[in-house]
Amino acid sequence: MGSLVSSPWIYAAVALSVLLDVFLPMLPSGVLVITAATAAAAGSGAATGQVPDGVPDLLVLMLCATTASVLGDLVAYRLAWRGGARLDRAISRSRRLTTAQARLGAALARGGGALVVLARFAPAGRSVVSFVAGAAHRRVREFLPWSALAGLSWAGYSVALGYFGGQWLGATWLATGVSLVALFGAGAGAAFLVRRGQPPAAKAS
Repeated sequence: MGSLVSSPWIYAAVALSVLLDVFLPMLPSGVLVITAATAAAAGSGAATGQVPDGVPDLLVLMLCATTASVLGDLVAYRLAWRGGARLDRAISRSRRLTTAQARLGAALARGGGALVVLARFAPAGRSVVSFVAGAAHRRVREFLPWSALAGLSWAGYSVALGYFGGQWLGATWLATGVSLVALFGAGAGAAFLVRRGQPPAAKAS
């Protein structure tokens, strides 16, 4: 991991992991982003405006994670859009997916995509939202802006956790571990809110 983080290949690894974890939620995309951001905290790039050799650039890291997140969402969305009757039947047999489809459709129809952003932090929430939006044939202009905001929010939060954890605790495994606990805690909280129903912002609208 150390050799990967200190090479330019970290950006490709982050992008590929984030892109694919919409299909394979067990991929450690969050671990990679936080580890790279923690390594960035060891450099002086933030203070000098220059990024030392072997230290990931935070802006490039966040851009890679955000772009890959949106592209992965769109691929899943398009696949579900073309899934046809077979996918519709699969969703109808799952109470969880049927409920998610109804909630997501209502939220997007009212212009309130907070559910999309919230689900990005929940385990497998991104997958459910992307596939359900496609299967329900939601319009791209309804889904894409919220997907982009969700990807940016998740990437920004993950990078900030890794970086500030490294600043406060040093570029160590302890800093990475504490940051991961905070990321998983946010995921657990998001999953709880999604299970309860519409997020507060959507309910109020």
